[in-house]
Amino acid sequence: MDGYKKRVEVQMVNFYQSLSEKDRRRYAAVEAGKLGHGGVVYIASLFGCDPDTIRRGMSDVEHLPEDAAESRVRKKGRPQES
Repeated sequence: MDGYKKRVEVQMVNFYQSLSEKDRRRYAAVEAGKLGHGGVVYIASLFGCDPDTIRRGMSDVEHLPEDAAESRVRKKGRPQES
């Protein structure tokens, strides 16, 4: 599998880091899906996330526009309040 050019990878990583946790998972899933075979491993390595996170994102994307977690977005670096 061919990966993206280095310049594009840098842009992708910068964009990924600007997203919420939920949106990161979904963005990674869409990118991995575009690449096909080997995409999950490549994107997990690029973004430094677990391949299972990407697989969960794939499930999330499959169920859109329904979003059970629509109003639940945690602030980065802050514990979730009860």
